[in-house]
Amino acid sequence: MPIHPPLSAVAPTPANGPGLDLARLRHRAQGLIVPLTLLALWETVVALGWVSAHLLPPPSELLLTLTDLSQSGVLAAHIGVSVLRVLAGFAIGASLAIVAGAAVGLSPRVEAWLDPTFQALRAIPSLAWVPLLLLWLGIDEAPKLTLIAIGTFFPVYLNLVAGIHNVDRKLVEVGGVYGLSGSKLVRRIFLPAALPNLFTGLRSGLSLAWMFLVAAELMAATRGLGYLLTDGRETGRADLVLIAILTLALLGTLSDSLLRRLEVRLLVWRDVFDRRSA
Repeated sequence: MPIHPPLSAVAPTPANGPGLDLARLRHRAQGLIVPLTLLALWETVVALGWVSAHLLPPPSELLLTLTDLSQSGVLAAHIGVSVLRVLAGFAIGASLAIVAGAAVGLSPRVEAWLDPTFQALRAIPSLAWVPLLLLWLGIDEAPKLTLIAIGTFFPVYLNLVAGIHNVDRKLVEVGGVYGLSGSKLVRRIFLPAALPNLFTGLRSGLSLAWMFLVAAELMAATRGLGYLLTDGRETGRADLVLIAILTLALLGTLSDSLLRRLEVRLLVWRDVFDRRSA
């Protein structure tokens, strides 16, 4: 079912050109300055002996470890398992959150029944779920996916409910003038107007999914980046721990960028101010 923009939205004229493309490339290049500078400082302080290389291996040593793990296929196997877990848990949590958020946002009666319970569950720390999930679901994949889904659910739910509640009253009145009601009003007014909030929730939920992955893979896991973290700690190899942390950061950034691209594509009808073109 196609998603239409709100009736008041006017599709902007894209401002493509060499100047804008050059500005975007410059913007992306600027984002590399800080991490490259930090890597150089990191290498320098270890080389000067200010920090022990055993506790904080320099980037050059991490590169050798990364090469060994990549050539042996160990890192790729751990990444594959973790990515599948995040995708599955995120899909489950986000789907349930969209259904629950839409119901709560559109119906005051449903909100009165469900929202207090969701708010109470949201206050429970993530690690508090671990022993209960182990008791209920064992040590297989089910508790891991459930924990990731829990982490995904609440930011998506909260942002979608907020997006629906913040729909401009004038848009709803204009929809009524055009004869929209029921499902048509939801599809043409509420859903498009709430999409920006929904994508904010999805991006927050995806970020938390990667965070909850580590806690999930501490539950008797034998594969995954969380297991690699544990293995590095138990064997005293800080290089393995840092490789796992950096890999998680890279995967989280990449997945967020993909979701951001999808957001821009689906919300192309928004006439928003582009600071890079100013």
